[in-house]
Amino acid sequence: MPESEVLQIRAVREHGHPVVTGARQEYQPLMELIANRRFVLLGEASHGTHDFYHTRAQITQWLIEEKGFSAVAVEADWPDAYRANRYVQGRSDDGAAIEALDSFKRFPTWMWRNTDVVEFISWLREHNDGLPQGKRKAGFYGLDLYSLHASARAVLDFLDKVDPEAAKRARYRYSCFEHFGEDTQAYGYAASFGLSKSCEDEAVSQLVEMQKRAADLAKRDGHLDPDAFFAAEQNARLVANAERYYRSMFGGRVESWNLRDQHMVETLNGLADHLGPNSKIVVWAHNSHLGDARATQMGAAGELNVGQLVRQQHGDNAVLVGFTTYTGTVTAASDWDEPAERKQVRPALPGSYELLFHETANPAFLLILRGAKWLSGVLHQERLERAIGVIYLPQSERVSHYFGARLAEQFDAVIHFDQTRAVEPLERTAQWEAGEFPETYPFAV
Repeated sequence: MPESEVLQIRAVREHGHPVVTGARQEYQPLMELIANRRFVLLGEASHGTHDFYHTRAQITQWLIEEKGFSAVAVEADWPDAYRANRYVQGRSDDGAAIEALDSFKRFPTWMWRNTDVVEFISWLREHNDGLPQGKRKAGFYGLDLYSLHASARAVLDFLDKVDPEAAKRARYRYSCFEHFGEDTQAYGYAASFGLSKSCEDEAVSQLVEMQKRAADLAKRDGHLDPDAFFAAEQNARLVANAERYYRSMFGGRVESWNLRDQHMVETLNGLADHLGPNSKIVVWAHNSHLGDARATQMGAAGELNVGQLVRQQHGDNAVLVGFTTYTGTVTAASDWDEPAERKQVRPALPGSYELLFHETANPAFLLILRGAKWLSGVLHQERLERAIGVIYLPQSERVSHYFGARLAEQFDAVIHFDQTRAVEPLERTAQWEAGEFPETYPFAV
């Protein structure tokens, strides 16, 4: 091994704070870094790893209890997450956390319908129930934009209750999408290639009307959820942005990716404005969304992301935290809309941050990257970084799951778990229960 590599391993080993037990005191350096900052972005290196979900939930609980954070904004669709939000704030008919997650029906369901999320939603409801009367309860909100039709229905449901005439106008505008049913990609294809009329004007017009009549609509019915108009306006914004997103899908990855992350930041800022200037928000999403894109191969290709935009707009008031792992198991599919499987995560490739961290022989540790003088020449150089989404293809891992990044510029802190295990879906498929044999399994015996 080159001496430079040995020195880098030693530097990481010496400056890593062990987080083996998961106790609160082990994360004190991170809490000191966060201090009184308003936005804390907690990532994940996969959409199906228990250790990432569990640790994000722990950190979020401490931030809510100790630092007054009042919202969790996640990489999920607004209407699905808002049902869970109503539950944790005691405003729904759902009797338990597991019921409040029933709206998460779109692939991949295991991202939010898993045991770790049920446990966190249960805790959030219990925490809110114990607050003094009049104190703002912590909420759970979605940032993503895939729910065009569900959001349109939510807008209509709201207007039907407060202004039937406005509901008629909205229903007429949204009828533009009806020709394609629920198939938003078919709409995007037809509209982008001129095979069908674009619904852009209708979607934007509906959002503009609601914004112009905000004060009037918000006070129409005192029996509604006090945040009902805000939720409806967010759904109208989602319809307008999703319409653009689905048209952009056929114009190239960069444009559609950028539209999606811009929407997530727009929603995050809207939520922050709604909750007030003293509100603090935790964001849960994949590393690829929350690490600053300017420090990655993505950024070099023209992609921006949530982490970059939040840093640009909020500066020092944000903390970006990434997660990594060397090996273990993960819940993922082999293709889009296929069942969840429990797959073996291959040991990290040579030249990757994950292998560098593995070589420290520290099973779990926290690295504070912001302002760390020891980092010079260690984690500023570009290395490979692994990203597993909802699909994991180990047979093409280098092409499918690695990209170049400068970790110390991408994140303010990183938490590494050398060996991790798959998140447990609420609906376990036969493929998930069976798992996957490690590559070392002796088939030839």
